[in-house]
Amino acid sequence: MFAPRIWGFDLGSAQARIARAAGWTRADILWEGLMEAGNAAWASGDQSRAATLFTRAHWVAKLRFSKTDPRRATVLVNLAMLDQANGRAGRALSRFDKARAIWRGNIQDSVENMQILPRARSSLFHLRMEARHRDTYHDNMRHRIGKIADETLAVIDALAGGQPPAHRMYARWLGERPNVYDDTRKLLGACLLIVDA
Repeated sequence: MFAPRIWGFDLGSAQARIARAAGWTRADILWEGLMEAGNAAWASGDQSRAATLFTRAHWVAKLRFSKTDPRRATVLVNLAMLDQANGRAGRALSRFDKARAIWRGNIQDSVENMQILPRARSSLFHLRMEARHRDTYHDNMRHRIGKIADETLAVIDALAGGQPPAHRMYARWLGERPNVYDDTRKLLGACLLIVDA
């Protein structure tokens, strides 16, 4: 199967093939790759590169994701941060407002309806516990991601108000990124792929 390179991302890589086998679309893979690269560029001080990558991620989200997808809000927050850094306060505020509207209107439904695939476990004990108590395990995961989503909204509010956020986002993504390509990874990406101010 031919899988092209798009904007420097190899959609035929081993990770991309695993994601596709799990049901991710090319847009899902590309969005995450662009957002990770944009955050890395921001962290290294290359705002120009970050702007290019976030703009591309914005177009992927706008053309391929539903209007209620929280990943659209994440891109808007990062673009608003670039606007703030470049003295475009009005444009930044407009983007923050759009991001908050998407987040407030849809995140809880996204958390409640997310698909959770089985995880690899470090011990037979944990594997059995997950198998026997799957509903409890899923409820706990939904609760945890719902809490992170609430923290994300608080970060968006702080950034929009020009205040330092109480939580780091991208740095947290680097440590919490799931190794399973399911909706938990998409939602955590939406929550945590926000630049660290």
